[in-house]
Amino acid sequence: MSATSTREFKRDTNYIPTRITEDGRDGYPVEPGRYRLVVARACPWANRAVIVRRLLGLENVISMGMCGPTHDERSWSFDLDPDGLDPVLKIPRLQDAFLARFPDYDRGITVPAIVDVPTGQVVTNDVPTLTLDLSTEWTAYHRAGAPDLYPAALRDEIDEIIEPVFRDVNNGVYRCGFAGSQDAYDDAYDRLFARLDWLSDRLKHQRYLVGDTITEADIRLFTTLVRFDAVYHGHFKCNRNKLTELPVLWSYARDLFQTPGFGDTTDFPQVKEHYYVVHTGINPSQIVPKGPAVSNWLDPHGRESLGGRPFGDGTAPPPPPPSEAVPPGHGAH
Repeated sequence: MSATSTREFKRDTNYIPTRITEDGRDGYPVEPGRYRLVVARACPWANRAVIVRRLLGLENVISMGMCGPTHDERSWSFDLDPDGLDPVLKIPRLQDAFLARFPDYDRGITVPAIVDVPTGQVVTNDVPTLTLDLSTEWTAYHRAGAPDLYPAALRDEIDEIIEPVFRDVNNGVYRCGFAGSQDAYDDAYDRLFARLDWLSDRLKHQRYLVGDTITEADIRLFTTLVRFDAVYHGHFKCNRNKLTELPVLWSYARDLFQTPGFGDTTDFPQVKEHYYVVHTGINPSQIVPKGPAVSNWLDPHGRESLGGRPFGDGTAPPPPPPSEAVPPGHGAH
């Protein structure tokens, strides 16, 4: 993360572009059991990968390592695991996997990241491509009934939606929170809420963003919306409205939250701890707010009346493995 001369927040998107593909053209072929997806429940970008992996049923194909909700300037760390070591990679910090492949790596150590278990080296942290590859390159290992989250016939429209959603919403909340000047903040704020209004209009008469099923576009929007009232409204000064005050988006977000794979991968205490503890420039006291209440995420949403089939011709995923379940009391129950 950095700031331009206008003191505008600028996200570092210079990710590792290596891809894991069916033909292995980058040197990393699709291979069950070989790779480990490293995530943190706190992170919206990692939350995307957790949801996609779950919906596609790749839990027994790609293992998952879980970092704690906070990190220091060096790296995300495995402080939730016994002895502070990832049980598969046997490392205390995600940084170790980056340096194993790139000894002089000097960019951000970000989640989600996929690590090659045999070598202990990071393969990629290219979040925009990572989830799409899970949908398109790993099809031979999808569960029976896995939904098509990136259908070929709708890819152009999905791409057209996810670009402004990233620019104005996913990254827009950060542009508000980390703005270094009033002008930069005002611009980010106006673009964020203009886009949310645009999304409300789009979703007023259709259940999902593209087509009549859940796609990659919905997953990318959801992980920002589910953090909005808990973090972005206050911590990042995105306070024209709470999500609960935007009727269409609030019911849309609840619809997704109550869909297997979405709400049951959301950990509200970890989300809040991450933002309020790590961002000392915004919250120097590191006090984590007790609110907001989250039981209303389970209120009826009524969007079934719009039709749509959440998983298309597929089926809902089974419950997560016990080792990957959100801890009791960390969800909306």
